[in-house]
Amino acid sequence: MRYADQPGTHREAHIAAEPSRVWEVVTDVEAMTGWSPELVRVEWQDGADRPAPGARYLGHNQNPVVGEWRTVSHITEVVPERTLTWCVLDPDGRYGKASEDPADRMATWSFALTPAPEGGTVLRQSVTIGPGRSGLNAYIDRAPDQEEAIIAYRLKQLGQGMDATLTGIKETAEGRSQDVSRK
Repeated sequence: MRYADQPGTHREAHIAAEPSRVWEVVTDVEAMTGWSPELVRVEWQDGADRPAPGARYLGHNQNPVVGEWRTVSHITEVVPERTLTWCVLDPDGRYGKASEDPADRMATWSFALTPAPEGGTVLRQSVTIGPGRSGLNAYIDRAPDQEEAIIAYRLKQLGQGMDATLTGIKETAEGRSQDVSRK
């Protein structure tokens, strides 16, 4: 597993709620700050206030190992009640050249909703790393012989974050949790 291969991971959850309700929760981007272990604050840009193709938001992130950083998330696909996809960009050049061009994305994230045959919704969250430079590259540059282990560790972290996010979405969509979108 090499960075150049654009590795990724995903997680799924069955949610006892119709896709319309799950979609409502998934598209409340500010709520993600209550569930994600890294995303701590969102600021919509250019007058946007919800996901739409071309909409962008600043994501303020925090990780105990790498500290604080910000990203620009650029919404690339919205199919109501089916798919939400966005790419994450490095506007400050923290990991390479500063860019807000989706071709230079650090990662691509998505939610895919599928009506479950037994009722409810299967929600899948996915991430693909690269092709642009990201925080992983600094670690890989220092220890190229450990590239696979570095990527595996980060994918494990991202998977744990997805588990937490999916749990928050599930509990909210099923009405078992208070909306934490404005923490």
